[in-house]
Amino acid sequence: MKFLSRIVGIVLFILFFGFALKNTQEVALRFFLGYEVHAPLVLMLLAFFGGGAVLGVLAMVPTLLRYRRSQPRHKSVASGAPAVHEPQAAAQPTRPDGY
Repeated sequence: MKFLSRIVGIVLFILFFGFALKNTQEVALRFFLGYEVHAPLVLMLLAFFGGGAVLGVLAMVPTLLRYRRSQPRHKSVASGAPAVHEPQAAAQPTRPDGY
């Protein structure tokens, strides 16, 4: 399995490297107020891909922090210990369904 994943990685690297070599022409990225950036197309694509990955990770941070905050409570429930926020139920005998 390790050998197969390395082969796939090498093939993907060669494909992306060939893509980068084919897209070296310079492009202009125009912003507001007349600001303009000139760079090779492959670098622009790489920059926007990296920016999207960073924004995706930043969007996950609140969910991750919420999960880490609630993790000790879930561990106590899973281990059978009474949770801090759960009130103790009154001990009543259970009735059969027919009554």
